[in-house]
This record gives sequence, C-alpha cells and structure tokens, in this order.
Amino acid sequence: MPSRTIVHFDLDSFFVSVERRLNSDLLGKPIIIGGTSDRGVVSSCSYEARKFGVHSAMPMRMAKRLCPNAIYIRGDYDQYEKHSKLVTQIIDAKAPLYEKASIDEHYIDITGMDRFFGSLKWTQELRQTIIKESGLPISFGLSVNKTVSKIATDESKPNGELHIEQDGVQPFLNPLSVSKIPYVGEKTSMLLKSMGVHTIETLSKIPLSTMIRVMGENGKTFWQKANGIDNTPVEPYTERKSISAEETFEKDTIDIKLLETKLLGMTDDLAFQLRKEKRLASTVTIKIRYSNFDTHTQQARIAYTSADHILQPIVKELFLKLYNRRMLIRLIGVKFSGFVSGHYQAHLFDDNEEMLNLYQAMDRMRMRYGDDAVVKAFRLK
Repeated sequence: MPSRTIVHFDLDSFFVSVERRLNSDLLGKPIIIGGTSDRGVVSSCSYEARKFGVHSAMPMRMAKRLCPNAIYIRGDYDQYEKHSKLVTQIIDAKAPLYEKASIDEHYIDITGMDRFFGSLKWTQELRQTIIKESGLPISFGLSVNKTVSKIATDESKPNGELHIEQDGVQPFLNPLSVSKIPYVGEKTSMLLKSMGVHTIETLSKIPLSTMIRVMGENGKTFWQKANGIDNTPVEPYTERKSISAEETFEKDTIDIKLLETKLLGMTDDLAFQLRKEKRLASTVTIKIRYSNFDTHTQQARIAYTSADHILQPIVKELFLKLYNRRMLIRLIGVKFSGFVSGHYQAHLFDDNEEMLNLYQAMDRMRMRYGDDAVVKAFRLK
C-alpha cells in the first residue's frame, strides 16, 4: 500500500479545558468532572488531578480519596458540544479529508501535502489556528497511519506535537508499553503481560499464528498495530444520519401502557445498536400516527449518549407530550440522530460504576449470544 500521511488531533483534557476557558480561576488547579455523588464515575480530570492517580472512569469515591482537595464539577455537555463543533468547523475549512472520531478527536488524511506545502508545517499551522480561535489546548501526532498517529498524540501530550516518519515508526513504538496500543484495555493488557509481553517490541516479534491462536482476530489486529501496520482509511463520518424503529398495530389502540412498553423496547434495541456501532446520539424523535393517518413528531436535543437508562425517560416524556388527542393510534416510532463516534463510558455525568459494569456485561452477552440473549423485565409483561 502506498505511503500515507495521517494526522491525529486530540483536544487535551477537553472537558476540563472548556471549563477553564469559561472560568479562568480554574487554571492550574486539580479539576475532576463527572457524576458528583460517591456512586458516580470520573468523566474527565486535569493533569493536576492525574498526578494523584485519578483517571477517567474511576469511581468518584476513589477519586475523592486520592485527591480530596480537587474542584468537582458535574459538567455542561452543551458547552462541550458547542466547543467541539467550533473545532470541527475550523478543521472542515482547511482539511482535504477528515474524520471526526469522537467529541474531542479528529483524523485528517493529508497524503500528498508535501508536494505543495509540507505536511508538518501545514499541521502545525492548523494546530495554532485551532488554539487561537477556540482557546483550547490541542495535541497532534503525524505519521503513516491512524494507529501510529494516535499513539504519537498520546505521547506528545499535554499540548504538544510529534512527527513520526516511516523509518522511525518501529523505533518509536518498540519501547512503549502494550497498553499504549489503541483498544488494548486493562484485561487484554493483563493477559499479554501474563504471557511476558510488556512492550510493543516483544509483541511485534511474537509469531502471528501464536497471537491468532491465543486471541483470535483481536490477536491479529494487535500484532499488526505493534508492527506499525494499519490500513484503516480516514473516512468522513457520514454513512448514517439516524437509526429508527417503528411499529404499525394490527388493531389501532389507546392502551397507554402498551404504547409505552413498545416505545421503551424500541429504545432498548436502538441504544444497544448505538453501542454496538460505537455511536452516541444527540437527538431523540418520537413519532405517532393516529387512526385517521394524521402523523405527528416530537423532538428533543440531549447530551451525547447511548445509554438506555438516559434515553428511555426522555422517550417516555416526549410521548406523553405528543399524545394529547386521546385518539386511537395506528403507529408509533423512535428515531435517534445527531451522531458522533464514541464509546459508552464516562460521557454520562450521572453514571455510577454499577451501571457501567451492567451495560458492559449485558452487551457482552448480546454480542455473543444474540440481541435477545438478555431481555429486561418490562418487555416480558
């Protein structure tokens, strides 16, 4: 495959940086953002808090023990979304091809830029433009593919830049911990280390057949990443604008409990689909069609999420607002839209660790045994 030039931009401690942009008194202080109850989890934290061992997705009660003098903030997702869109607009105006990977990350394919301008110079100037126009610190990694660029960004933080050319890829990767490889989580890292694999260099030298035998397709993917191989293209995030579900009843109904149960079941299925496709939605739309074929919708903007326990109350509230004619209903539906790439994790400021563990366990069961492997009690009534 011809050599490529890929940039990975990542806004540093994004939520914290936005809060500091809005309130300069927070500069230089340990900041922890997330669910503020003891059962909540950390969504983001400043570098000053990280020095005490605090990190994202940590139970809030543990963070408070490690860093009791931190400033705790629940978070304002509307502001985070607003600043994210500003950065995306700056990139959109200058980049030939970019992918918004999450609320605070972008990949840009600038292959061929050296013929006209210089890839590093162009990327440095774009970074300075983002900093100047958004007021937010941002780091980048510039290299031959997404994997190396992302790892380079992580190594350049905070508020830095790192350029890894083709002949420097393996020397750069080799001494790093295997946990630096994207999507190598805690369990995978522990498995590799139990095999005596602590560095990327060691992983890169294991026979590919061994990695596949031990870890299946994931083993192949991690082995390729350890060897600096990643042919994943940078693709604009436009393949799907929304996901939806609806049901037309054989007999028109006015049974409120039945209608609510159907809507909540649709929401449950669609939320799992969002998590499976690594998406977060920011808009919920409810649709009803009366027996006389009049069709009405109600819509609400929400903080990015893919969580049933947040989406279902919103769906129910929208339905009760919309259904005010008390006529027989022929059809009901739910639609989620306004997507951004992202994992269900610490985006939810009301989360607690039990809820996070529950979602992960349920989704693993569904992934392995099918969508109906785990069914919530309300759907059995």
